[in-house]
Amino acid sequence: MNFDYLRERMVNENLFSRGIKNERVLNAFKKVPRENFIPEEEKLHAYEDHPIPIGNGQTISQPYIVSYMIEKLNLDSKDVLEIGTGSGYQTALLAEIFEEVYTIEKIEKLQIKAKNVLESLGYKNIIYKTGNGINGWKGKSFSNIIVSAAARHFPDKLFEQLKIDGVMIIPIGETFFQNLYKITKKDENNIEKEELIGVRFVPLVDD
Repeated sequence: MNFDYLRERMVNENLFSRGIKNERVLNAFKKVPRENFIPEEEKLHAYEDHPIPIGNGQTISQPYIVSYMIEKLNLDSKDVLEIGTGSGYQTALLAEIFEEVYTIEKIEKLQIKAKNVLESLGYKNIIYKTGNGINGWKGKSFSNIIVSAAARHFPDKLFEQLKIDGVMIIPIGETFFQNLYKITKKDENNIEKEELIGVRFVPLVDD
């Protein structure tokens, strides 16, 4: 299986041709081996443009949606908080773009597996935490927050951890369908909220 060829084709056919134009985002997708982040029995489908189960009721997201979300971040800043490490694939993509990646995963088994893969690929700019992502990262603030699970309501704790002019990309809605939002923090009390596209993510647990 020529994964390098399939990776290049995925980027050209499923990302670039559908409007993803940022070179840093495209180059990250060309570099990160998605096949390393999925179960062995699913590797043949590594570069198809759809989610793939990774166990524990979780999935690795559709590449196009991941690229769309990342491209909406403030890519000229240095740091990002990722809510939902999952397989670690999006974490790797973020680590190709940002100097500092903070990532939270509630399911410890997934966090450990993702960390092992990411470290095997040589990433040293990722800080890991196991816990409920809806609470964010206490004591820190971020230029970007990207949420890989759907919230029912706007999470105030995450908004508080955004820096001024910081950007949050988050799906909000019910269990089977959500809207993706870009939220920009203008000051401590004001946000700019842009509705993007319809998506479907696993729920962000709030207990």
